[in-house]
Amino acid sequence: MDERLYNQVWGMFEDLARTTAAYRSAVDFADSRMEKELDQVLSDPRHRIGGHGEAAREAARARHADLVGQARQVLDRDLAQLQAEADVVEPALPPAYARWDNPVWHGYRVPMEMPMALRAGDLYLPESDPLRIPLLLRLPLERGVWIDSGRAASLDGSFTDSHEMRHRAMETAVALAARLLAVHPAGEFTVHVIDPAGSAVQPLAPLVGTGVLAGPPAVGAAGVTQVLERLTERVDLVQMAVRGGAADSLPPGLDTAQQLLLVNDFPHGFDDRAVTRLRYLADEGPSVGVHLLMVADREDSAGYGPLLDPLWRSLLRLTPVADDHLADPWVGHAWTFEPSLVPAGSQVLQQVLTQVAQARAKLR
Repeated sequence: MDERLYNQVWGMFEDLARTTAAYRSAVDFADSRMEKELDQVLSDPRHRIGGHGEAAREAARARHADLVGQARQVLDRDLAQLQAEADVVEPALPPAYARWDNPVWHGYRVPMEMPMALRAGDLYLPESDPLRIPLLLRLPLERGVWIDSGRAASLDGSFTDSHEMRHRAMETAVALAARLLAVHPAGEFTVHVIDPAGSAVQPLAPLVGTGVLAGPPAVGAAGVTQVLERLTERVDLVQMAVRGGAADSLPPGLDTAQQLLLVNDFPHGFDDRAVTRLRYLADEGPSVGVHLLMVADREDSAGYGPLLDPLWRSLLRLTPVADDHLADPWVGHAWTFEPSLVPAGSQVLQQVLTQVAQARAKLR
């Protein structure tokens, strides 16, 4: 069922991309045709002035309006069909795919099977608002995720306070990390946090308070180094075991669960060696179950010059507020992304993570 729903969501995504492309193409054709007809009117001296010229211009505008109107009717019909499909699909989604306000979370139980994908947020186009298509990421993650905390991440420029953007970015990262914990079987997913300056105490409270983290958030340069050393060593050990065909010979104390490293406020607290290790984890980690979730403003690392360009390119950029930076693989539309956040005042995150913690405790 999960695979069927996953394919249905992506089918809706593709259908919306194609029907919007057809509408935009029709509008472009109508604009081009009207422009050509108006140029023809202006090129004839007899038509530039007088009633005949004005009538020709009005006729061109009327034909343009008619073509655009027909295209909009077709788009509205397709959007209505997709909205009807979404109204059926959304309530049927499992927790991994569902919004945080979906009632399915109220009946949440720690799953017994590994998830196929999870919802990172919603996508829409200007012509399709308010229709939303879930953005589903396949699991395990093939690349790291970067939550952009820069002020430029605000689509309409309404969020210019850097502190507010960083707070929202960390809330987005915590919601994503919590969802990853919630959709994996107990003991199959481990989250580490690096918060060098200790500036994310409030957003991290649900993870810290329920005890679902591998340990307290690492602070200071020493904490950063310790966590990176541990995860780098894990990547090296697993890679050697896999290449040597001896995956069952790993050290007895090694945590074989999928690992997520949540880094706040990069590159604060990172020296050159720590940056090198983080880049190594971003490149080599996903193939052996170590994943990166980073909250950062790219401008903060401008001092590194082009050295970090490969790191930024390797990560999937998401934003804590609506932003039209994602392109689809079919026609290349600029889709507006909205993160999947817990509704204000809701206790669903606390309740879900409490169950996760209780299930993990039973394994000890």
